[in-house]
Amino acid sequence: MKLVIAIVKDSDAMDVSDALVENDFRMTRIASTGGFLRRGNVTLLVGVEQEQLELLFATIEAACRKPDNPDEHKATIFVLPAEDFVQIG
Repeated sequence: MKLVIAIVKDSDAMDVSDALVENDFRMTRIASTGGFLRRGNVTLLVGVEQEQLELLFATIEAACRKPDNPDEHKATIFVLPAEDFVQIG
């Protein structure tokens, strides 16, 4: 199991969230800020199996708009190992 932390622009967040749900990914969405001009971002936390990573990356990339500035990225993604996954309820 992997924990994916995907940081996308606020303007792309809804499209990315919708695309992830359409592809059966579940996520937690956190509003965040960052970058030089403190622009709005959204941080998505997604738990996936190793074999789902490529589909997740492709889904995020396809849902993000092309950046206006060539120095910007569509998204920043971190992949961390997640040994345990527990839902309490």
